[in-house]
Amino acid sequence: MANNKTGAEYAASKYHEFTVRQATTITDFVMKQMSGISRNRMKDLLRGHAISVDRKLVTQYDYPLEPGQKVRITKHRRTTELQNKFVKIVYEDHHIVVIEKSPGILSMATTAKQYCVKTVLDEYFARRHFKCHAHVVHRLDRETSGLMVYAKTIEAAQALEADWHQIVYDRRYVAVLCGEMQQEGGTVHNWLKDNKAYITFSADYDNGGKEAITHYRRIKTNSQFTLAEMRLETGRKNQIRVHMADLGHPVAGDLKYGNGRNPAGRMCLHAYRLYMYHPITGEPLQFETPFPSVFTKLTAPIKDNTITTDK
Repeated sequence: MANNKTGAEYAASKYHEFTVRQATTITDFVMKQMSGISRNRMKDLLRGHAISVDRKLVTQYDYPLEPGQKVRITKHRRTTELQNKFVKIVYEDHHIVVIEKSPGILSMATTAKQYCVKTVLDEYFARRHFKCHAHVVHRLDRETSGLMVYAKTIEAAQALEADWHQIVYDRRYVAVLCGEMQQEGGTVHNWLKDNKAYITFSADYDNGGKEAITHYRRIKTNSQFTLAEMRLETGRKNQIRVHMADLGHPVAGDLKYGNGRNPAGRMCLHAYRLYMYHPITGEPLQFETPFPSVFTKLTAPIKDNTITTDK
């Protein structure tokens, strides 16, 4: 550990922590603990991802609290300097930055001077006169949205690359799948390999590719679409997209492995959860984003047996 502070000293320098004594809501509790701050200031804290409950970020205005829960309020206001339609900063410190990526942008460039999340972050760091760059430690497909972590220091990048599966201990996705999924959940376990056209295909035996394991769970379904959660045991290229197609329920809007259905005008795959230990301090960090609203609309009960959201 490069940080010489003890865990308690590090925590005290970064946030206030309070224990809930009786059932209440996050708004009433924080306003009381913070000497009656205004409701507008309270909303700013929630929108700025400055409040967590039991180390889980909270943005819901009336989030319920129970006795014994720990509420943390960061002391330093999160920056609002980054204004970009594709990238939103969720968390940032000296070593890492966690962002929420919109669909339509690459995680990193594949050709020279290509616009990507790394470019957005590097320009943002330069404007703030930070002597650092965004180090890519994992990727999301261009059309996949959701949470990502980038390292800001070599030390953090090396730690994440060397020990990714121990540092990032829970990463989950939500997707709209085509068709009505009958099974409640299960596991897809096979091997993935690219052909000469860079299309990833699967085999039930070791075909010289990489072993891939996806656990999935049906959340809700109607006669046309299914909302499902995926937890990756491995992180292979196009893993979820290929595995869901293998099940006969491709991701809606997936032009590469799908069946042509594109009801939302985008690929309906979103990385909504990122639970990890800080690569330098070891502090547990938990991040979640809401499911995209179009995902829940597509999988709502159908009254007239039609869906008219195709673009």
